[in-house]
Amino acid sequence: MNAATPDSLFGRVGGIHCAATRQIDKLQPLLLLAFRLYVARVFFMSGLTKIHDWSITVALFTNEYHVPVLPPAAAALMGTATELSMPVLLTLGLATRFGAFVLFFFNIIAVVSYASLPDIAVKDHYLWGVLILVVLIFGPGKISLDHWLQGRRSSRF
Repeated sequence: MNAATPDSLFGRVGGIHCAATRQIDKLQPLLLLAFRLYVARVFFMSGLTKIHDWSITVALFTNEYHVPVLPPAAAALMGTATELSMPVLLTLGLATRFGAFVLFFFNIIAVVSYASLPDIAVKDHYLWGVLILVVLIFGPGKISLDHWLQGRRSSRF
């Protein structure tokens, strides 16, 4: 008897492993949705904070955040617009990889431009960067408008 036949110990363990893997794979769309929603909430809430008092936001970009190349008012406007628009794309799963790409680089610029960022906050940015990178690489998952639109496009051709 071969060690890998279905009746052998290795065959049974292999079968259980494959069945468990198929079940775990079904969770991938939920995990990608959770990543998208978590990151979207973080950045969107930050954008809402910025529009709450625009004069304080511009002052922060003038005195604290040193965005390279851009004048503080332009950096404040572009940063706030990014934090309010890209999370909507992530939440809906629409143009998801574009939104993730923009937020990934936005996240890097945020860390670089704020020199006095505490270590704990840098760790948060690392976490957000990794979550965004997962969505960027693997896509939005099946629970997204991108997936739905791709299915509609595929059925037409």
